[in-house]
Amino acid sequence: MDKEAFEKHRPYAGAAKPSMLRRRVGHDYGSRCIYLITMTVEGRRPLLGTLVGSADAPADSPDAPHVVLTPLGERVRQAWQANSQHYQGVSVLATMVMPDHLHGILFFREKTSVTLGTVIKGFKAACNKAYRELLGAEQPAQGGGIMPAQGAGIGNGAQGGEIRPAQGAGKGNRPQGAGIENRAQEAGIGERGGRLVSAGTACQQKAKRDREHGLLWSPNYNDHILEGAGELERWFEYLRDNPRRLAMRRTYREYFRVRFDITVGSRTYAAIGNRFLLDYPQKMEVQCSRSLTAAQIEEEMEKKVALARAGVVLVSPSISDGEKAVMDAVLAAKQPQIFLTPNGFNEYSRPGHRYYDACAEGRFLILAPWPHQNRETPLTRAMCLELNAMAKEIVAYKKGLF
Repeated sequence: MDKEAFEKHRPYAGAAKPSMLRRRVGHDYGSRCIYLITMTVEGRRPLLGTLVGSADAPADSPDAPHVVLTPLGERVRQAWQANSQHYQGVSVLATMVMPDHLHGILFFREKTSVTLGTVIKGFKAACNKAYRELLGAEQPAQGGGIMPAQGAGIGNGAQGGEIRPAQGAGKGNRPQGAGIENRAQEAGIGERGGRLVSAGTACQQKAKRDREHGLLWSPNYNDHILEGAGELERWFEYLRDNPRRLAMRRTYREYFRVRFDITVGSRTYAAIGNRFLLDYPQKMEVQCSRSLTAAQIEEEMEKKVALARAGVVLVSPSISDGEKAVMDAVLAAKQPQIFLTPNGFNEYSRPGHRYYDACAEGRFLILAPWPHQNRETPLTRAMCLELNAMAKEIVAYKKGLF
């Protein structure tokens, strides 16, 4: 939808609801662009593969976490790879098939009449065909199902499920800051994978109808549009690391479960990580003036890391450059910390990629005081002051006294 049409219909749309499945208003989905696409199996059933390996195994070990694809999962992988054959000007840069979802990176090399929606529709149709053939699901009722787009058959793709950057794909820095991955594509992996809702509910009845009518994927899909420098390399790394992160969530599930009932003092937070860090007897707020020089920030980093190694849990919303540098140094030193984020959680939220190891090892806690939003909300002065006040309250918190 273009911006003019969007603004025209906005007054009648009602209150906005958080969703990871909307398209960007005003974006031309047939233009030259790179997309990270995610879609989930209907009901989040692990039909596409099985995770094997150990969360703690080295990346180059035979026991490193990886997904062994089912015959259906292999057909899905082939269908995704075949997008490069079926649509002129569209290249598949990467593919990662997980037990109950798929990540893929598509490059529209030039402006074309084929839109991203057309490609996804054809891909889903090919997958539905394979689903019906392999698992015996019924054909869609005439006029009510998804018809395969022309040329959307299943073709032969690259062998294996590894991630291979396309020739010329740029490299960049690892993600900075304390971003939170609120990606619905990872919803329920392990903890909820394959679980059906209670008998007789509307959700179960809908899931049953979808299976009977041969629909493999949940409605719609999530897309991320490449924008920042270094983002493509981070996407490649995110796909490569998906099996390991799933293994970590299954092994240390309590540290990755989102809680919405963590009360500290006068406030209640959503939380991911080791909530028992709140009970540590020694905690200290990290607050650095924006006027600090590079040398002064370096000095603060050394002091705070030394305190962390002595048993002090550092607490900060990491607003200023100095605060970010200090908390990054504590993270690199593998010491515990509590981070306050202005970006809320939903039940499918995960810690940012760079925090997975710290979270699994019980040395990281993220607290979110405000509700989840689709996009990051720019920080205002009032929000910064409130976050700093929260940090002070958390530092003062003693178990049993609040």
